[in-house]
Amino acid sequence: MHTEWDNAHTDHTTSPTRPEPAGLTETEADWRSHLEHETPNGWLLRGNAMTETLASSRPIHLMHTTVALDAIRASGHLYASTGCLVAALYCAPLTPEPAGLRPHNLGSYLLETKKHTRTLIFEITPDAPVPPKGIDYLRLGAIHLRTYLTHRSFLTEHEDTQLHRAALQRVQAAAPFLDTALANATGTPTPDTDFIDQLAATVPAFPFLGYLYFEVLSEYLMLHSTASETQAYAQLGEMNNHLYKQLAFSAVQGMDKLFDLSRFNPGHDRLLELIGEVEAGLTAGVARYVRERMSHLFAAVALAAGQDATSFTFHRSEFDALAESAPGLMGQLVFRELRVIDRYPQLYLAFEQAKALEAWAYWNTEGIPTPFNGTIPKGEIGINPAAPGARYTVWTAETCERGLLHQVEQLNVGFLPRLTDLSMTAMRRDKTGKAAGHRKSNAA
Repeated sequence: MHTEWDNAHTDHTTSPTRPEPAGLTETEADWRSHLEHETPNGWLLRGNAMTETLASSRPIHLMHTTVALDAIRASGHLYASTGCLVAALYCAPLTPEPAGLRPHNLGSYLLETKKHTRTLIFEITPDAPVPPKGIDYLRLGAIHLRTYLTHRSFLTEHEDTQLHRAALQRVQAAAPFLDTALANATGTPTPDTDFIDQLAATVPAFPFLGYLYFEVLSEYLMLHSTASETQAYAQLGEMNNHLYKQLAFSAVQGMDKLFDLSRFNPGHDRLLELIGEVEAGLTAGVARYVRERMSHLFAAVALAAGQDATSFTFHRSEFDALAESAPGLMGQLVFRELRVIDRYPQLYLAFEQAKALEAWAYWNTEGIPTPFNGTIPKGEIGINPAAPGARYTVWTAETCERGLLHQVEQLNVGFLPRLTDLSMTAMRRDKTGKAAGHRKSNAA
């Protein structure tokens, strides 16, 4: 169990050592070296302000936006939520300056776009340097799968059968592209245009690909951008979050209402248009980058360690065989299929709280009170509500005309090691009763 969680975390300051599928043209270490040394902003992977603060043992200052301040006051409790940080309270970094606390550019974006929320300031004093290990939600598939297998008795026989059928339908529908991605990852390239158009056409049937696609493009934009705004943020030790936010909102209508990457699927021509709108100089290299990077990343997160990617095919129909050979992929599928089961509001804590307990145990063992999104250290950071040694202080905040945050009222609140209710998360049910942002397959 600890090994699975370790493999789902990334430390960008060291050489990667986690096991990989066999037969890949490039290793994770090859890609890490390329990203760090051959891109304009690759040095931020190791030297960003967020991870340097974590390693310093100094107090860590974070901001959190909420619509539930009255409920927090009344209960005296703070809860974590699910999402890219699995089981943490989602925050953005703050940097102390003489005139106040300066938000990371991700935090500034949140302040600008979430004016209906209230802002809280957290000061966390760790009892030791915090390891710069971030949770990579793209690598949680094996954990999702094991959690399902452990708790599948909570499902009716009909629900379980439907879940298997829906997952296999998605694999069968996506198999041509999934095999194409493996071919590219193992040395048989396809034309960039064809790859991206096939990817875009497959996302609706296989939503997890939308998440991979978006994260690869976010990485490309943040590491390759040479815009003046990006350079200014880099001097502060920050990656430019505005780049991928602009991309997402331009690519998907309504993304500002619900950040749903299962709908992110621009084809080749649309992709070039979108990247040109973000930063014109980045259009020339984006298609090849997506094909090469996404193919490798897909193989790495989908297949079991040691599985030979050169001979594997997704043109098979047995759930158990796929779960053994591609546990990462099947776990991501199962995770999303569970969310469209009609009884998901009743099942939510049975599955997600189980993962939360494991995440908190791992973070506590590793001494991590503030886990961050490790797909790339872009500033998404959270608070581990079960950290035994960390000390927390919480204030309400006001923003001055210079954009700095100031502490206003200290709150008498504390963290509970329990996930918040489903209704307070991004996976809440919509008006029709379905899980918002996720579509059932024809089998379900």
